[in-house]
Amino acid sequence: MLVQGLKLSLVSLLLACCLGLTQSGQAQSQPISGEIMDDLCAKDKTHEGMMDQMKSMGRDPAVCTKKCVELGAHYVLYDHNKDVVYKIDNPEKAEPFAGKQVRITGSVQKNKIKIDTIEASGK
Repeated sequence: MLVQGLKLSLVSLLLACCLGLTQSGQAQSQPISGEIMDDLCAKDKTHEGMMDQMKSMGRDPAVCTKKCVELGAHYVLYDHNKDVVYKIDNPEKAEPFAGKQVRITGSVQKNKIKIDTIEASGK
């Protein structure tokens, strides 16, 4: 009887540990603020270099971001405060906010974010 109870307790403990490991691997939704940029400009943390090279696009970060994406770059969120670049899992939600400061709520895993909601932050 004691052995059977011990086995049951051990199985329960193992299941709880496995569930905990599985749940800790899941991304949790959280708010993040930053600028929707392209990954080329985000490497330099600014659009200035690209806009200097490609004068035809003018000085608008939105135009710069969209042009770079047309040329093969990808949309990212650059958090200026933390100096972190997040790849965007669903870029179609970011496109309308190209070159703008935003507040995103989404699931983050490592440096990749899946956008749940996005809004201009007015900065």
